[in-house]
Amino acid sequence: MLEMIDLKKKLSKPQFKKTMVELERRINELQRACKDAGIPTILVFEGLEAAGKGTCINRLMQPLDPRGFKVNPIHPPTELEKFWPSLVRFWKLLPARGRLAIFDHSWYEELMAARVRGEATQTKWQRAFEEILAFERQQADDGSVIVKFWMHISKKEQARRFKEMDANKALKWKIGKQEWKQHDDYGRHLKAAEEMMERTSTARAPWIIVESHDRRFATVKVFETLISTWEAALETSRLRSKTAEAKKSPDKLVPRNVTVLSKLDMTQKLSRAEYERQVDKLQDRLRELEHVIYSKRVPVVICYEGCDAAGKGGNIKRIVGNLDPRGFEVIPIAAPTKEELAHHYLWRFANCMPKAGHITIFDRTWYGRVMVERIEGFCEPSAWQRAYREINEFEAHLAGYGTVIVKFWLHIDQAEQLRRFKERQRLKWKQWKLTDEDWRNRKKWPQYEAAINDMLANTSTSYAPWTIIEANDKLFARIKALRTVVDAIEKKL
Repeated sequence: MLEMIDLKKKLSKPQFKKTMVELERRINELQRACKDAGIPTILVFEGLEAAGKGTCINRLMQPLDPRGFKVNPIHPPTELEKFWPSLVRFWKLLPARGRLAIFDHSWYEELMAARVRGEATQTKWQRAFEEILAFERQQADDGSVIVKFWMHISKKEQARRFKEMDANKALKWKIGKQEWKQHDDYGRHLKAAEEMMERTSTARAPWIIVESHDRRFATVKVFETLISTWEAALETSRLRSKTAEAKKSPDKLVPRNVTVLSKLDMTQKLSRAEYERQVDKLQDRLRELEHVIYSKRVPVVICYEGCDAAGKGGNIKRIVGNLDPRGFEVIPIAAPTKEELAHHYLWRFANCMPKAGHITIFDRTWYGRVMVERIEGFCEPSAWQRAYREINEFEAHLAGYGTVIVKFWLHIDQAEQLRRFKERQRLKWKQWKLTDEDWRNRKKWPQYEAAINDMLANTSTSYAPWTIIEANDKLFARIKALRTVVDAIEKKL
């Protein structure tokens, strides 16, 4: 592919100056239009050393409003960053709606380097491609504009630029053994780049090869590409906005006669004596495992979902009751903030993933997208429908890194929920737990049961299975949760 690129393309200085006047004006207009339309933009600049990425990024920044963009220079992951799955650090850098994120190197950089060094097996390389494709598709589906530039130069031109920089005292620091090693391995780098682009160039996240021998030509191509991409995105946004409100309505869920939940044995109980005998033993074992996962750097994610008043809080207390507080964190999930709403719905959860060797417990999770948001009409049907796939992909990335994922659905029947609601009304110290929303949700029990059934059926996977806990009896529910977490960690170890 790359050997067929014509690197002789040029623009004269007068041509460049004349062309850039209009391009800069248009870029500035479109940046403001994308801000008003709430369109996030992700620009990736990749290429071999001295290909002109920095120069092109600097030129692009000049007509842009600096309040609306951020440049992210990406280096190989630090020792600390290696304690998370590879894409987590990039989730954190994604732009909010209406903003622009420019990546000088990206999620491709370390993958390319590992490929050239021979450190990535074919299986790992292919899995990484799949994870990247899923990551980019998720952003595009959420409305992000994604353009990936490969700044291309020949081996001869790279050597010429290296020598020129080496002779310049101000730039000499940029050229060292690593850069010359890349030059020596030019062919291997290009082969890896070609495979990368072939596997990851898609209609909504394309690779654009920029002929970069002539910096003026390269700059104009980048500007023209971004302009045409932004114009197309704005047109799509205008068409979408006309129909969005009509589509954004609560889902008309049809209750089923038989569901996974309706077949549960809700009479299961545990005596206080049996509970006391088991709880200490399981908590002690979990404490031991906490130290083992820390030493082996295994992260653990525990997800809690369930009916209102199902006992999630009490259940979580027993999970963490004997743990070292330095090794775990509980994340209570409420309605998203303004900042969180300005990002992909998974963004706020990616920011909370545990460091390798630590435990993070989510009191409610990303499954709100296919539950409350679906039932209440807080998102379009297309958004919650694709969320099943997005969630599976997100969890697969965590699991691929080695994360233990435990997901609980705590279930109580309607009679038990009513009893607990009335108890909360009666006892002053529990009244804060009961809200008008709880009563309102109770009236939608059949719709929630149908949505829960869909969620369990579509997102219980081999790497992140659901465990349904019959929670009418709190003691039984707590022991089942503790045993499930212990078993999952032991199985991983």
